[in-house]
Amino acid sequence: MREFRVVDCRKKTVTPESIVSAGSPEAAALEILGEELMRGGHPRDLRARVYFKTDGQPLTMVRLYSKAAQR
Repeated sequence: MREFRVVDCRKKTVTPESIVSAGSPEAAALEILGEELMRGGHPRDLRARVYFKTDGQPLTMVRLYSKAAQR
């Protein structure tokens, strides 16, 4: 399991990040935010930014969006 930093983007004011160990960025966001999110979507549906680092690689950021059924 990797360590992920999850930034909640659901409100106009971005809240500080939370750190969690999970198997994927989506699993980390589900644990912190309680929502199932996906990697593709419209900017208005942005719910989280998830940061993680793999050995020997630069810091990676993934944007996660709400699913169409959750809007």
